[in-house]
Amino acid sequence: MIQLRYSFLLVFGLLACGQPKRVDESTASRPNIIIFYVDDLGYGDVGCYGAQGVTTPNVDDLARHGVKFTDAHCPAATCTPSRYTLLTGRYAFRNKAAILPGDAPLLIDTADVTLPKMLQRVGYTTGVVGKWHLGLGYGVIDWNKHIAPGANEVGFDYSFLLPATGDRVPAVFVENGDVVNRDPADPIRVDYTQRIGSDPLGSEHPELLKMKADPQHSNTIVNGVSRIGYMTGGKSARWIDEDFARTFHEKAIAFIDRAKDKPFFLYYAFQDIHVPRMPNKDFAGKSKLGPRGDAIVQMDWAVGEIVAALRQRGLDKNTLIIFTSDNGPVLDDGYADRAVELVGNHNPTGGLRGGKYSAYEAGTRVPTIVCWPGRVKPAESAALLSQVDLLASLGNLTGAAVASGIDSENYRNAWLGETDRGREIMVEESFTLALREQQWKYIQPHTGTVPDWMANKGVEAGLQQRDQLYDLSRDRGEQHNLADSLPERVKSMQAILNGIVEKPQ
Repeated sequence: MIQLRYSFLLVFGLLACGQPKRVDESTASRPNIIIFYVDDLGYGDVGCYGAQGVTTPNVDDLARHGVKFTDAHCPAATCTPSRYTLLTGRYAFRNKAAILPGDAPLLIDTADVTLPKMLQRVGYTTGVVGKWHLGLGYGVIDWNKHIAPGANEVGFDYSFLLPATGDRVPAVFVENGDVVNRDPADPIRVDYTQRIGSDPLGSEHPELLKMKADPQHSNTIVNGVSRIGYMTGGKSARWIDEDFARTFHEKAIAFIDRAKDKPFFLYYAFQDIHVPRMPNKDFAGKSKLGPRGDAIVQMDWAVGEIVAALRQRGLDKNTLIIFTSDNGPVLDDGYADRAVELVGNHNPTGGLRGGKYSAYEAGTRVPTIVCWPGRVKPAESAALLSQVDLLASLGNLTGAAVASGIDSENYRNAWLGETDRGREIMVEESFTLALREQQWKYIQPHTGTVPDWMANKGVEAGLQQRDQLYDLSRDRGEQHNLADSLPERVKSMQAILNGIVEKPQ
């Protein structure tokens, strides 16, 4: 079983990301790269960003010995669009990327340049472990056969995937295109339009549930949790939520051991702290925030384990670690895990307005830390950064050619903490588009409808049928709309945003 070993891990963490030491110039330009991509982690959800009621010593240690960013953003306020943009360097709205069902086709064009493909071309071994949620196959998936195209076809030498999210079927892992532990005698079928098979549903058998769920999450029950969508078969392949952290950790370590003889890139995509929040029993009760806080503790453990493993293998001094999140926080996201009732003095948004799904700052401003012993000096940076630029910035760092016609731009020096000067213009995606121009924030009017399932989220989407303009230097909480009093600035920012949207690709 997973064991809590924080004091042990903290020692290794201090050694792994300690005081800067000189790195051999022959390897400095091509470090190993690990992106810890946490799910639904808000700006205020870890200790070094002000968390209350939950401790994160390993993440805090990265911040203490790396660069902690105070104005760094994921590309979008929801998961699929952010993941698409991170890996392709293209804004998700260009591909109409939205939250995908569990049986969606692959969203990334296999002909496109991606972050892992770019790194492969300069000698990296590439791997992804964890949540995918970017679609698989061509849309009609036979889960009993090899599934392609997928992560391997867009640049990953190795992939171990939770295909969509923990709250969606199919409740199986896919390794290099094949369902793990699949049984031909018990074929898997998945449907998002109608009930299939005889598996119990959460809506019909609440007595079988570990936690109650809203109607959206009340379809097929797997491991005592009702999910979105219907599934039958595959009993031997079905996951156990409480084992996610251990399983992903084992697969990540195995990948590092196979790839360690040359530069490697690991995209470690957490299920934590996305719903259903089902931390291993070793972490249950380790926070004051209930399962959501315990999932944060579990995530912190996983980060510490990887940092410790790097040090044990002598890889720590030439490994660039980027720790961040795919969107802002949400408390009630469909399951009765008492996240709202137990939040206490903890502020997941760190005082920002909004959260997951929202056009306000808490939708995309997320904890972001970069650690690279011997190269990155401890600092706090207010540089305005977006994950869309990781592709071009890492391309510049590693000497890889970056494709033209994408949205990603090189801000390598800002990501490494060598300058506080980041972007002056940045797009934020949600159900509408917003634009940051230094301290100014413009939000487009929204004329569409808000999905019914948004009703229980407890966050402000920031969707209004009028222009919104905020001066974040004076109004961090976006409470005072200045659009009517500053029409020329609104007009100017509208024009900039329109120019970005219409940019030829």
